[in-house]
Amino acid sequence: MERVFRSLKTEWIPTIGYISLKEAKSDIGSYLMGYYNYQRPRSFNHGLAPAIAEEKTCLVSENS
Repeated sequence: MERVFRSLKTEWIPTIGYISLKEAKSDIGSYLMGYYNYQRPRSFNHGLAPAIAEEKTCLVSENS
């Protein structure tokens, strides 16, 4: 979890912050559910994003 917050702070949140709480919630939600889970590759997952790696694991389990 600490890595998620570190990445969020260093890669996504603007240095000047957000104008409103609504803007912050929307932008951070987009980062976590969109980019971080589905696009950002991880070396731990052999270059796959977490959600994609999990989907592949589920497919392999179902076919076994």
